[in-house]
Amino acid sequence: MNTNRKNAAPIPNGLIWLTVSLLVIALDQASKHWVVTALPEYTAVPVIEGVWNWYRSYNTGAAFSFLSDAGGWQQVVFSILALGISGLLAYWLYQTPRSAYKVALPYALVIGGALSNVIDRSLRGHVVDFIQWHWRDYYWPAFNLSDSAIMVGAIAIALHGVLGSGRTSGNTTRS
Repeated sequence: MNTNRKNAAPIPNGLIWLTVSLLVIALDQASKHWVVTALPEYTAVPVIEGVWNWYRSYNTGAAFSFLSDAGGWQQVVFSILALGISGLLAYWLYQTPRSAYKVALPYALVIGGALSNVIDRSLRGHVVDFIQWHWRDYYWPAFNLSDSAIMVGAIAIALHGVLGSGRTSGNTTRS
């Protein structure tokens, strides 16, 4: 048996972080099930008066309803993009050491959010949005938990790229 460290077992990869993706999908889908069974459509239900409403709406486009009135082709394009990006991030997770949480967690959040929205588009023909923030007469577009996971993950990836050591560091990628 060779005890040389170079021939030792490989460093465990970051694929275990996909459990976070599964948790994001489960929470997002459960929240959307609650929304479609308990909330009226297009009616504000105040959570914190003057700031936060539950507001059940549907989005056939991307973030902020981008291309929502494009006729349907956009759903296929956005689903293919989400699947492709999720696949790329999963590959990067495979190359990332399990302990590199500053890299792995954001990837997992984006994967979970993207795949949950793909599930919506596949099963419902649209994404269910229900969180509405506003201040006086300004209303932020409604969103959901998967959108939040994607946004937090994307910001963390960008911050790590700018402030962190990036993917070229020996601490964030497998040999």
